[in-house]
Amino acid sequence: MQDAVSLVVAGLSTGAIYALIAVGFALVWQTAQTVNFAQGEFVMVPAFLVLAAVRYAHLPFWLAIIVSVPLATFLLGWFFKKVIVDPTLRHGVLSTVIASIGFGIILRESVKTFYGAEAYPFPSLATHGSLAIGNIMLSTSDLSVLLVAIVAIAGLQLFLSRSRTGQAMQAAAQNPVVAHILGIPVQRMVLYTFLINAGLATLASILISPIYLAKFTNGETLGLAAFTAAIIGGFNQVRGAIAGGLLLGVVDNLSATYISTQYRGVAPLLILILVILFRPQGLLGRVEERTA
Repeated sequence: MQDAVSLVVAGLSTGAIYALIAVGFALVWQTAQTVNFAQGEFVMVPAFLVLAAVRYAHLPFWLAIIVSVPLATFLLGWFFKKVIVDPTLRHGVLSTVIASIGFGIILRESVKTFYGAEAYPFPSLATHGSLAIGNIMLSTSDLSVLLVAIVAIAGLQLFLSRSRTGQAMQAAAQNPVVAHILGIPVQRMVLYTFLINAGLATLASILISPIYLAKFTNGETLGLAAFTAAIIGGFNQVRGAIAGGLLLGVVDNLSATYISTQYRGVAPLLILILVILFRPQGLLGRVEERTA
């Protein structure tokens, strides 16, 4: 029983990171009605920006993070929106999807060329140790990651539901035509969404890289996991992406322990297939009736 609780907490920790990435999928879909298939690379790149600041600028780790976060947010938010999405979206969603795939390949190959194919250790912001609660031993690293992710997601939810800007972003996503008539700067709200997505991806990168190490292939693994989580939970709902990420993390961790590490990816795929067959809008998603 004690081991099961520890495994669930560890799964929730990993799932919370999946949720951060999956929420980005949901936000971009809601505002731009497209899928960013470079999302995994968005999580991979910030870690290497931090390492580059440490190695070449000789900055302390904490200062490297402070410098790299705005740079990553600019590259993965503003640059991606203005240079990749805006020119291609007017030609249709398919063009934007293909462009995002191309952008992801450019990011991945650039990191591989610059850093090589090796995996690099990434310092953790959390202390390593264990916390005893009765007979249950929990990793302080897992608890720290889970806490940070919960605070970030809760802050995002509060921002979207309570602030004027967040409500304007939701209005622009639900019906951009009506939002424009009401005087809401729709394009600015969309840009804010892309910047938030970049911020969430950067946070996920800092949290996951100490576990996965920093390597150029992380984008493929994390992007696929988060995309699966978003579909399972509900691609058009932030809460669905959160639920899907947490569920996927727990199922993946329990499968690796009680079934086999070799087949740990089977259980999430089975859940994905069942959701697509019986509830294609996702567990917490809704059938879209979006007015363009």
